[in-house]
Amino acid sequence: MGCIQSISCKSKVFRESISVIEVKASIDPIPTSIDESSSVVLRYRTPHFRASAQVLVPPIPKKETWIVGWIQACSHMEFYNHYGEQGMSSWELPDLLDGKIQAISDSDGVNYPWYGNTTETCTIVGPTKKESKFNISMNDNFYPSVTWAVPVSESNVAKLTSIHRDQSFTTWLVATNTATNEMVTLQTIKWRMRLGIEVNPSRPLGQRAKLQEPSAQEQPQVLSKNEPIPPSALVKPNANDAQVLMWRPKDGPPLVVIPPKHR
Repeated sequence: MGCIQSISCKSKVFRESISVIEVKASIDPIPTSIDESSSVVLRYRTPHFRASAQVLVPPIPKKETWIVGWIQACSHMEFYNHYGEQGMSSWELPDLLDGKIQAISDSDGVNYPWYGNTTETCTIVGPTKKESKFNISMNDNFYPSVTWAVPVSESNVAKLTSIHRDQSFTTWLVATNTATNEMVTLQTIKWRMRLGIEVNPSRPLGQRAKLQEPSAQEQPQVLSKNEPIPPSALVKPNANDAQVLMWRPKDGPPLVVIPPKHR
């Protein structure tokens, strides 16, 4: 019996026939916007990272289901809010920081391992007689709030002097067989978001914060060779549930301000 007759060979032919017709990745070429409308927190909104792909899936001969979609993981995070001589608050991902994992899932926290389940995925239920052609897309940005006052202080006096943020992500376009959990990586994208904000807390509200370089972000890289997906990018916890807010004073031991949601 030749290879043509074997089930595993047919499966391999099917996998290799899933093709990406077009893939696009960009970060909007606009600066981060700063919002000082609140007397309690400074808010900022970064430009959006956007990814889209047109995918062609051949006819599925058997009764099986395939999902094609985006999976994203964070591989590096620096998120520091400085409060002059008093110290800094820091959002941290302990396992990533300690080198226990290469990357952490950036799933929506519901549809693991997918980034989302609206425009971010497409489900094809076999058997199908015709090929399936479709578009899937995703976007991501940061829109946090940072307290003007020291987060562990009873005082509400503004002490915030600067914000530094530097995060790196890998985004994969993946096809998965829901019955066998077989996973085919179709595309790999790398992107990074950097941010610096200088703050003069003694100035009136609305005139305190100033965006530093870079005003425009580096554009994402669509890799010519796919990277493997680390196991930690496919499972709980995601970054939002694993992150912890620390207070790191200039003097004295660090304090946990907000513990992780996931224990």
